[in-house]
Amino acid sequence: MSVKILIADHIFTPDGFVSDQAVAFDETILAVSAPDHLTSQYPEAEIVRTPPHTVLLPGLINTHVHLEFSANRTELTYGDFMTWLESVIEHRDELVARCDNATMEAAVQTMLRSGITHFGAISSFGGDLEVCRRTPQRVTYFNELIGSSAATADALYGDFLERLNHSFHTDPAEYITPAIAIHAPYSVHPVLLSKAIALAKEKHLPLSTHFLESPHEREWLESHTGGFLGFFRKFFGTDRAVTSIDEFLHAFDHYPALFVHCTQTTHAEREHLAERGHTIAHCPRSNRLLDCGRLPIEDITAPLSIATDGLSSNWSLSLWDELRAALMLHHQGDLEKMAERFLRAVTLDAARALHSDAGRIAPDAPADLITVTLTERVERDEQIALQTLLHTQEAATVYIQGKKVL
Repeated sequence: MSVKILIADHIFTPDGFVSDQAVAFDETILAVSAPDHLTSQYPEAEIVRTPPHTVLLPGLINTHVHLEFSANRTELTYGDFMTWLESVIEHRDELVARCDNATMEAAVQTMLRSGITHFGAISSFGGDLEVCRRTPQRVTYFNELIGSSAATADALYGDFLERLNHSFHTDPAEYITPAIAIHAPYSVHPVLLSKAIALAKEKHLPLSTHFLESPHEREWLESHTGGFLGFFRKFFGTDRAVTSIDEFLHAFDHYPALFVHCTQTTHAEREHLAERGHTIAHCPRSNRLLDCGRLPIEDITAPLSIATDGLSSNWSLSLWDELRAALMLHHQGDLEKMAERFLRAVTLDAARALHSDAGRIAPDAPADLITVTLTERVERDEQIALQTLLHTQEAATVYIQGKKVL
């Protein structure tokens, strides 16, 4: 692949924004420096001059999305987690049947146009694998494990292993990384939990789990009461949770994972996540629609990623929409610093959570790059992150592994 030199007004690097610089790249990033220096160093390179007021960023990374429910628009009920869950069960077969490849491909293309070059697909059934294989984006393919009954544990684990093994049988050019998702503390038996974590550790696979998403979940795990009591009696004939919060949390102590939601965690639990090297995936719009509470990001020292969740609990898969929602939700702290932190949450920190070397504009990183063009000049450098976040709807150009895909 021939070398390109992309010149932009502002470039988002691991050290923050730099101005009047350029990036030389082929499949990987070769250098970040002054345009004159790079054209001298790479005289045969193709020069790509962007329009005025262009910002160059690493490709965005959506760490947590459910493609298999992309057919939902207004069928599911919002306002309370248990009410929503019951509506999911009521409409699940219909929504899954309607969510054909064309529907999921449209969702993936929407993400691509917004500048998402890598996403973590949470796959419950394996029905989205073909779409993930065809997309130009990188996909961390989280095969989900669910099952709280000891009686069905072996069968459910066997099905999970079959789906996981199938996701290994892909062409390396398809950019798919097999991974494991453990559904939640209330829905996975401790025996299955232990086996799945050991498997992830053995094969060095990315690992993810929903964790303490709603007040109902915390009440059920702590005291076997609340909204989940009726749910488990009705569908599973039990009135006891299969694990406790501490037992579930400490099962991950020796292998870093992506903990999704965490809105009902305590300060001590959030500190434990940080100490053990875990990352938190924050889905602010989903949390609001399901009445899960606000994740206190001002109290989080663990790496933070921001994700859209799926269209079962959101109205778009745009990370720009998600970032704006997060900015409005979290009024604590300095606005400019928060905007830059949020950009890191969908680039560098998100990449690390998915075991990826992307998410950064630095030498030797994969050349996953996007440009966005603002309508006017940003007057103060300190405002570049904020103004980019506020005014971007879609990417102007998208490169993945140095190849222009948009």
